[in-house]
Amino acid sequence: MSTLPPSPPSLANLRREIDSIDEQVHNLLMQRADIIDRLISVKQTQEVGSAFRPAREADMMRRLVQRHHGILPLDTVESIWRVIIATFTYVQAPFSVHADLSLGESAMRDSARFHFGFTVPFVPHFSAQAAVDGVSRSKGDLALVSATSSRTPWWVALETAGAPKIIARLPFIERADHPAALPVFVVSRVADSAMVTEVEMWSVRVSGWNAEIARALSPLAEIVAVPDTAFDGAALLISITAATSLEAVKAALVEAGASLRSSALVGSHATRYMVPPTGAPKT
Repeated sequence: MSTLPPSPPSLANLRREIDSIDEQVHNLLMQRADIIDRLISVKQTQEVGSAFRPAREADMMRRLVQRHHGILPLDTVESIWRVIIATFTYVQAPFSVHADLSLGESAMRDSARFHFGFTVPFVPHFSAQAAVDGVSRSKGDLALVSATSSRTPWWVALETAGAPKIIARLPFIERADHPAALPVFVVSRVADSAMVTEVEMWSVRVSGWNAEIARALSPLAEIVAVPDTAFDGAALLISITAATSLEAVKAALVEAGASLRSSALVGSHATRYMVPPTGAPKT
């Protein structure tokens, strides 16, 4: 005697399952908020300023990508988690996002909203220096500035002790079709123990800078350069990874004909997580 296949679930049953899951997600978010409320009491975050934890955040986002599967787009789940992280950070210690719009207003706004949502106040500026100055005057705000080009050496303001530092580079989860693909540095004040130092950021000033020297350094490090009239040369923002060293970059500068004037550590950030193309194995 043949057995009839089970009948497919009804639309009503499937919708009840979705409603149940939605309720569980909401309850879990509220439970997370309760834990954050207790965390505030334990850490007294309101008294110490910024609640950013770049190292922990990078670890959370790596684990998110590694466990993700199914039809839900990574863009969606990344943005959801970014907003969750940013919002609960804001609950611990309210902050604003100061953004430099001078090199592209719509792309910078997309980056800010994708990574920090709409609860966190957005403060527009028309230069990177103005955005960094806004952070310098604040208790725990952050700034978003271009990671690939600049009209002014805004990073020089990060050289002094007690100044804000570069704490992250976004987008952290890199892929070819990222919806908020504008490369930006995040500048803020955080506890030394919260920093991630996989990529060091150095402010280096040189004299004798030219295109030939820039080409000589390009295999060693990512560099943002602007003219520096004080030294008749350039102010450089150099990303130093584990694959090289500051000393190697300095040696290459001298060998190429530049004269080193000064160098100062102005922050650090996590190595970007590269997502393989669809269908390629994850490494």
